[in-house]
Amino acid sequence: MEGNLSLVGYGIATIGPAIAVGLIFAAYINGVARQPEARTLLQPIAILGFALAEALAIFGLVLFFL
Repeated sequence: MEGNLSLVGYGIATIGPAIAVGLIFAAYINGVARQPEARTLLQPIAILGFALAEALAIFGLVLFFL
Protein backbone atom coordinates (compact mmCIF):
# COMPACT_ATOMS: atom_id res chain seq x y z
CA MET A 1 0.00 0.00 0.00
CA GLU A 2 1.06 3.53 -0.62
CA GLY A 3 0.86 6.43 1.84
CA ASN A 4 -2.66 7.79 1.41
CA LEU A 5 -4.39 4.47 0.97
CA SER A 6 -2.81 2.99 4.10
CA LEU A 7 -3.82 6.09 6.05
CA VAL A 8 -7.43 5.55 5.02
CA GLY A 9 -7.10 1.89 6.02
CA TYR A 10 -5.79 2.83 9.43
CA GLY A 11 -8.65 5.27 9.89
CA ILE A 12 -11.18 2.59 9.05
CA ALA A 13 -9.41 0.08 11.29
CA THR A 14 -9.71 2.35 14.32
CA ILE A 15 -13.50 2.25 14.15
CA GLY A 16 -13.57 -1.25 15.65
CA PRO A 17 -11.53 -0.46 18.77
CA ALA A 18 -13.48 2.78 19.26
CA ILE A 19 -16.77 0.91 19.23
CA ALA A 20 -15.32 -1.76 21.53
CA VAL A 21 -14.17 0.80 24.10
CA GLY A 22 -17.61 2.39 24.07
CA LEU A 23 -19.35 -0.95 24.58
CA ILE A 24 -16.95 -2.00 27.35
CA PHE A 25 -17.49 1.12 29.40
CA ALA A 26 -21.24 1.15 28.72
CA ALA A 27 -21.41 -2.38 30.11
CA TYR A 28 -19.26 -1.36 33.07
CA ILE A 29 -21.47 1.62 33.89
CA ASN A 30 -24.61 -0.50 33.59
CA GLY A 31 -23.12 -3.17 35.82
CA VAL A 32 -22.09 -0.71 38.50
CA ALA A 33 -25.44 1.07 38.32
CA ARG A 34 -27.31 -2.20 38.83
CA GLN A 35 -25.02 -3.61 41.49
CA PRO A 36 -22.76 -0.98 43.10
CA GLU A 37 -21.06 -3.49 45.41
CA ALA A 38 -19.63 -5.29 42.34
CA ARG A 39 -17.61 -2.21 41.34
CA THR A 40 -14.33 -3.59 42.63
CA LEU A 41 -14.87 -6.79 40.64
CA LEU A 42 -15.99 -5.11 37.41
CA GLN A 43 -13.40 -2.32 37.27
CA PRO A 44 -10.30 -4.48 36.57
CA ILE A 45 -12.22 -6.43 33.95
CA ALA A 46 -13.28 -3.21 32.22
CA ILE A 47 -9.74 -1.86 32.27
CA LEU A 48 -8.38 -5.13 30.85
CA GLY A 49 -10.94 -5.01 28.05
CA PHE A 50 -10.08 -1.38 27.38
CA ALA A 51 -6.36 -2.24 27.18
CA LEU A 52 -6.98 -5.12 24.77
CA ALA A 53 -9.19 -2.98 22.54
CA GLU A 54 -6.64 -0.18 22.49
CA ALA A 55 -3.90 -2.67 21.68
CA LEU A 56 -5.70 -3.38 18.41
CA ALA A 57 -5.56 0.31 17.54
CA ILE A 58 -1.86 0.46 18.45
CA PHE A 59 -1.13 -2.59 16.27
CA GLY A 60 -2.92 -0.84 13.43
CA LEU A 61 -0.81 2.25 13.96
CA VAL A 62 2.38 0.17 13.89
CA LEU A 63 1.26 -1.56 10.71
CA PHE A 64 0.59 1.84 9.17
CA PHE A 65 4.25 2.74 9.52
CA LEU A 66 5.54 -0.58 8.15
